[in-house]
Amino acid sequence: MKEYFTKNIKNIAILGHSNSGKTTLADSLLFYGKATDRIGSTSEGTAVLDFDPEEKKRGCSVQTSVFALPFNDYKLNIIDAPGLFDFAGGVTEAISAADSVVIAISGKSGLTNGAKQAFEKAKKQNKSIGFFVGKLDSSHAHFYRVISALVANYGSLICPVTVPYIEEETVKCYVDLIENKAYSYNGFDATETALPDSTEIGQMRDMLLEAVASVEESLMEKYFGGEQFTTEEIVSALKKGVKSGEICPVYCGVQQKGDAIPLFANGIAEIMPSAGEASFTLSDGKTETFNSEKENALFVFKTIADPFVGKLSYFKVLSGFVSSDMKLKNSRTGEEERITKVMWLKGGKQEEADKVFAGDIACVSKLGDVMTGDTLSSSGTISVKSPEFPKPTLKTAIYPANKGDEEKINSGLNRLMEEDKTISLYSDTETKEQVISTLGEQHLDLIVSKLKSKFGTDVVLKEPKIAYRETIRKAVKAQGRHKKQSGGHGQFGDVIIEFEPCDSDELIFEEKVFGGAVPKNFFPAVEKGLRESTAKGVLAGFPMVGIKATLVDGSYHPVDSSEMAFKMAASIAFKEGVSQANPVLLEPIGTLKVLASDDVLGDIIGDINKRRGRIIGMNPIGNMTQEIIGEVPIAEMSDFSTALRSITGGSAEFDLDFVRYEDVPQMIADKIIAERKSE
Repeated sequence: MKEYFTKNIKNIAILGHSNSGKTTLADSLLFYGKATDRIGSTSEGTAVLDFDPEEKKRGCSVQTSVFALPFNDYKLNIIDAPGLFDFAGGVTEAISAADSVVIAISGKSGLTNGAKQAFEKAKKQNKSIGFFVGKLDSSHAHFYRVISALVANYGSLICPVTVPYIEEETVKCYVDLIENKAYSYNGFDATETALPDSTEIGQMRDMLLEAVASVEESLMEKYFGGEQFTTEEIVSALKKGVKSGEICPVYCGVQQKGDAIPLFANGIAEIMPSAGEASFTLSDGKTETFNSEKENALFVFKTIADPFVGKLSYFKVLSGFVSSDMKLKNSRTGEEERITKVMWLKGGKQEEADKVFAGDIACVSKLGDVMTGDTLSSSGTISVKSPEFPKPTLKTAIYPANKGDEEKINSGLNRLMEEDKTISLYSDTETKEQVISTLGEQHLDLIVSKLKSKFGTDVVLKEPKIAYRETIRKAVKAQGRHKKQSGGHGQFGDVIIEFEPCDSDELIFEEKVFGGAVPKNFFPAVEKGLRESTAKGVLAGFPMVGIKATLVDGSYHPVDSSEMAFKMAASIAFKEGVSQANPVLLEPIGTLKVLASDDVLGDIIGDINKRRGRIIGMNPIGNMTQEIIGEVPIAEMSDFSTALRSITGGSAEFDLDFVRYEDVPQMIADKIIAERKSE
């Protein structure tokens, strides 16, 4: 493939809700651009951009993929992102690499939460946005219902460019509103036909003209003067409006068959901004344009970590150019990295490239300590603002299925975390469990599958244990006496200790011994015996908190007393005293914050109440969205992310942070204690 300069490079991400047809749309573009000899199918595992074995097995995208497509005078880097919420990290990667975004919408399913979220994320990153309404050959597909929903949500931004003419729920032809011509399609082959006399199409043409007129004052004057716009004027205004974010063009067609795909392909190639018209944000907040005349620099937006192939880094050139055998410095580590062989991306394949200019996308293998989000440059001083990945919310304890596989599992998970920034892993020192956090059940299932297929290890998943605590609710006095005689010196220690509740995570120890009943040199042993005893409570063996222990009396033997004896005596006193001090079980309570639309608040609050939660308040955020604030037992929240997604269709977000411990209700406490004793 020949080299392309910044002004002729267009990086277009295709986003959308799962099953909206976005990957098939990408495949149809590749076929129309003569890069492939057929349109692949996600369900059959033949889609070019769903090349990973997991994608073929599941029939859906699970990662971001890129295909470099020469098209007319341009190079289109088509970036296909996953549609399932569980793989939303791929959407973040795709948007960070793209200059513009096309959101695929199923004419049958309509404007879904996935499409809305894609729009919001792209808008937040100041990307140019267009829409493609597809699957118009499906029963009950309704293009004009989708247009109405888009206008209801995004108002004057919506600008139809290609629309269908429909009779008896069947598309008869497609109308190019720019040239005001109609075409019937046999796959990708178009035949011009008579422009239908349709009120709806007339309204769509008016929407287009109003949208382009609003971009330029001269066109607004012509519009109100009743003058006709030339095709060149419309295209010029569309390009300007799309670049500024004032216009979101809407195309349509049938991805799998190719109907109206030529209009879409030629349209986005002409209208969507090039890399030369786009910009990126540095870590200090400054904005820069892609410029081939400046210092050589690149930004890594995706990493693939494969145990057989090695690490593959997907990058976008920020400035200058990148070529093989070049050395660049990582701004994060300060280390110099050698760019071995630069390659264009062709889905699951790569093609060697001599030189890649600013604004273009390529990949390189074996970049040492380079991570997703890193910036490499000649000086090492350029640093791009790292993308914000979704926070994982589903926590699961992970165990090896076979003894001795711990190291293999940890190695595999670390490699997977290199390529997926939405996975986190930590070891819970209290429960002695490794806990993995993911975006959902399908995300977790993918990780388990990859551990087996790529790293040859099986794991067992369990609900994470809860770090309960125990404490006391009344003051008592207890004696601990340790006496043992076994030839020679015996062992003797005797203490009387007062135990009382207090507000402390650790045991508070004091002594008020009079008259030397217990010598001072044994005080540390008494304290040590008490502190060690707090590690395992009397109810269910959980750590004890909120206890003050005061040594008030005791006795000793001048020969048989020892530190060990007084330590044992303190332990006996602790067990005796705490058992009588109304011990209770404590559970961790978290502050829950949920962002959700007004129409689902009732269902969310009902779910929180079922989890023994308490609603503290609600804050209006705007745009028909509320923030629900509550407190909930963390033990009840293991499947909350799954339930919330089910209730809201994936539109809500939440945070859960530990705040304090509270008493467990007695019925639940009895069950926990019984389970612990049976273990």
